[in-house]
Amino acid sequence: MTPSPFSIHADGLAIRVHARPGARRDAIEGLRPEADGSVALKVSVTAAPEDGKANAAIARLLAAEWGLAKSALRLIAGATDRRKTFVLAGEPAALRARLEGWLKQWTERQ
Repeated sequence: MTPSPFSIHADGLAIRVHARPGARRDAIEGLRPEADGSVALKVSVTAAPEDGKANAAIARLLAAEWGLAKSALRLIAGATDRRKTFVLAGEPAALRARLEGWLKQWTERQ
């Protein structure tokens, strides 16, 4: 089974992200292997990494891609690091099934 950037969290679904602020375009670029054997979504945003601008841009990009309200995503770790963890509020198992389906379709399009 392929590692997933999604995991169950007490408040919903945790999403591991590897951020690339200051990029040429906003985009989800794929999966990035992490040192601990897990994977993260590699996300590029044009926003600068200052005053939370890049974090807000990542939340907007992910929410738009998944058809969710930006307020459903909350940054819980990595505010000043490239490695971040967001939590998507809701029922974890249903969210995970939905986003794993999205990830499968997304990787097939690439």
